Amino acid sequence: MRDYYITKSCRMRRSENTVELELSEGGKRDIPVNDIRSIHLLGEVDLNTRILVFLNQRGIPLHVYNWYGYYSGSFYPREKLLSGFLTVKQVEHYLDREKRLTLAKEFVRTAIHNVVQNLNHYKDNGKDVNYFIEGIRREEEALEDADSITNVMGVEGKAREVYYSSFETILREGFEFEKRTKRPPENMLNCMISFGNSLMYASTLSEIYHTQLTPTVSYLHEPGERRYSLALDLSEVFKPIIVDRVIFNLVNNRIIKDEHFLQELNSCYLNESGRRVFVEEYDKKLKTTLRHTVLKRSVSYQRLIRIEAYKLVRHLLGEKQYRGFRSKW
Repeated sequence: MRDYYITKSCRMRRSENTVELELSEGGKRDIPVNDIRSIHLLGEVDLNTRILVFLNQRGIPLHVYNWYGYYSGSFYPREKLLSGFLTVKQVEHYLDREKRLTLAKEFVRTAIHNVVQNLNHYKDNGKDVNYFIEGIRREEEALEDADSITNVMGVEGKAREVYYSSFETILREGFEFEKRTKRPPENMLNCMISFGNSLMYASTLSEIYHTQLTPTVSYLHEPGERRYSLALDLSEVFKPIIVDRVIFNLVNNRIIKDEHFLQELNSCYLNESGRRVFVEEYDKKLKTTLRHTVLKRSVSYQRLIRIEAYKLVRHLLGEKQYRGFRSKW
């Protein structure tokens, strides 16, 4: 099974046991439903309730992005792996201050480890990044003394600020960072970070769907209206080793270029061809496998996300302390 990213304008319909795409430029494409893990709509797509009912029956999440590449929302199929007992445990760990802090700190601790691994890779390749590593390590030390979620989030924000400032050292000339801007992103690098993080959020949400976890109860990010905040928590683990590495590869290997971006006043967005280039590399990264030291077999990065969700389940049930996935490179 695989994720499908629809980047072109089309009509999406059900045809027997397939999802039929009728492209606006002509031609059709049939996707066997048994081959679909999730669908991401990045182009202008026309669909009807028949296809939504079909996707619901098959348990296939549908993620929608706007014209600028921002995540807009999801068609989240009716949950089949329900567990009232686990939901109660999730809420208990949210309401208990110490239990929540333990999980929040571990999400940030893992994210910091993974960003430092990225920097160590470039250090080994001759980049002068010691200053940034030391700054992030100082924030990691401060994490242990953080006594509230607000303080934990503050540490995460400062560590990421130092990390992002290293990008101009890591990346080739022409992709300056300056500062993190989101809505809207003001340059090409910020644009790719925002787009990649949107994809990561949706991918994580798809994997949570296939577990008994409730996606709206979270620990690092505050649960709120109109978002699946647990996907934000788990995304922190994988953004450095999936999204950031995709960006490094696209930029340093000159796969993505100025022509793939659209500049509008103080905002910058990927155009259709740019989104297609980014998604291709992102999907390739998700399919990349590595040797899992505990399972003793090769697993894809996509599968690692679901394994991370299962590890959280075991923690909530009191079976094994949660320890986030730490990249060895």
